[in-house]
Amino acid sequence: MRVLIGISSVIDAVNEFIGKWISWLILASILVSAGNATIRKIFDTSSNAWLELQWYLFGAAFLAAAAYTLKQNEHIRIDIVYGLFSRRIQHWIDLVGHILFLMPFALLMVFYLVPYVSVSYRSGEMSTNAGGLIIWPAKAMLLTGFFLLAWQGVSEIIKKIAIMNGNMDDPNPYVTQHEQAQLEGEALVEELKP
Repeated sequence: MRVLIGISSVIDAVNEFIGKWISWLILASILVSAGNATIRKIFDTSSNAWLELQWYLFGAAFLAAAAYTLKQNEHIRIDIVYGLFSRRIQHWIDLVGHILFLMPFALLMVFYLVPYVSVSYRSGEMSTNAGGLIIWPAKAMLLTGFFLLAWQGVSEIIKKIAIMNGNMDDPNPYVTQHEQAQLEGEALVEELKP
């Protein structure tokens, strides 16, 4: 299990690095958008390439950050229901969800995107918009995003199994609503003590 936990740590570190640095693409997208709007207003000229570059940058940030979001345990779930269960049951819900839903979807997307990107790259596919950009980098970001998400899914499955077997501490402790109320009650009692 130590080897698998080590692999999980490497995956986490890579996605942590990518997730933190990819946020700069949002700033680049904003600057491209502002520059394009300014040039259009001042010089009454524009190019579809700048608009498409803005979309590429924003899309790349969103896709590459999906794995980081999963790693940070910030992905969407129904917390009202999830919070009613003990932490052990929550781990089981996450494990089953990762194995039955996340991994098949992410791996299927990778499987279908490899030839999709390959054909686009080999053909030199261009945007149908006048003055548009080449398309394969955007398609490659789709592939990269789903690959990173699948990779992080493997890490999450390893961590869930390790946590449930007692081989590692929970990196994302989740306090149930009942436990939160109990902690708040205990803190209030401590404050009221003379």
